[in-house]
Amino acid sequence: MTPESEEELSAMLAERRDPVVIRGGGTRGIGMEAPFLETGRLSGIELYEPGALTLVAGAGTPLAEISEVLAEGNQRLAFEPMDHRGLLRSDGEPTIGGIVAANISGPRRIQVGACRDHLLGVRFVDGSGTVIKNGGRVMKNVTGYDLVKLMAGSWGTLGVLSQVSLKVLPESETEATLLLPCPDVATAVSRMSAALGSPFEVTGAACGPRDGALTVMLRLEGFEASVAYRAQRLVDQLGDVSLVSDRDESRRIWRDIRDVSAFHGRAGDVWRISVKPGDAPEISSRLEAEALSFDWGGGLIWALVSEGTDLRQRIGPFSGHATLVRASNDTRTRIGMFQPEPAPLAAISAGLRERFDPHGILNPGLMKTPAHA
Repeated sequence: MTPESEEELSAMLAERRDPVVIRGGGTRGIGMEAPFLETGRLSGIELYEPGALTLVAGAGTPLAEISEVLAEGNQRLAFEPMDHRGLLRSDGEPTIGGIVAANISGPRRIQVGACRDHLLGVRFVDGSGTVIKNGGRVMKNVTGYDLVKLMAGSWGTLGVLSQVSLKVLPESETEATLLLPCPDVATAVSRMSAALGSPFEVTGAACGPRDGALTVMLRLEGFEASVAYRAQRLVDQLGDVSLVSDRDESRRIWRDIRDVSAFHGRAGDVWRISVKPGDAPEISSRLEAEALSFDWGGGLIWALVSEGTDLRQRIGPFSGHATLVRASNDTRTRIGMFQPEPAPLAAISAGLRERFDPHGILNPGLMKTPAHA
């Protein structure tokens, strides 16, 4: 099923009673057996107003196309969406609708917020074929029920996105990265917290192995003179620090962090664990992981573990959530992709899905907890 327009998408879903799997660029499989509903033809940048910091595009528009247009205006998607292809060993082209549907947000989230915080408006078709519009092209137009935020991270279970409106921001003139070797995760988290709590506008705080040592990486962006001043102040504050002042090299470092390049080409399942930064050292010690990478000042842990591992069971109770990002279909079915919700929240989620998808056809069961869990 490949609708050519929103109207055709609406007609398809109005008549549909059997399950479909929503697919944009095909970069992130979800391990479900059902016919695909492809959104790639719902493509094209429909409005770009650099002065208003606004872009409107069809959900199937490739991210590369949007990035190219924004670069011509010296602007960017500040929430820095990751490219999953290397991590998931997939191909295809990431689309803006897929990014919004999964609320994909990169290292800069600690400063500018998540994808949903940059989403101004959406158009989507629910499971009964009804076309729904919410939000607008500027923040002040977002009124009534905030379906804009609801759709970000719903993974296509509430409706099929047809169009999104996004806030964009200016590109930085330059950037630099500070590298701090650390003896352990607790020290690394402490260093990242100190940098993020400083007045020096750190836009990235990550930690992982580099040149054989656990290393904290801190990013500074902005005007050249400002970056140089803030970098020197952080060097004075933190001590044993090396500085990557070349913009291209700094960007490569953060592209690798964003895309979890350290796990590319390595066997095993990949988990994404969201925690309070202060809990990261203790939680990571329970993982028995083959490899670890930390982002968001320690609030995001990427873990590479042996295939078939139920990492939630290994961690035990904790404040946060663990998402299974890469695994076999059998493991996904047995464990479930998403962290089980508390009963009251699960009831609300089920009610929303029933309201927006009364026939249960949109990625059915994707966000449900396996019966044994």
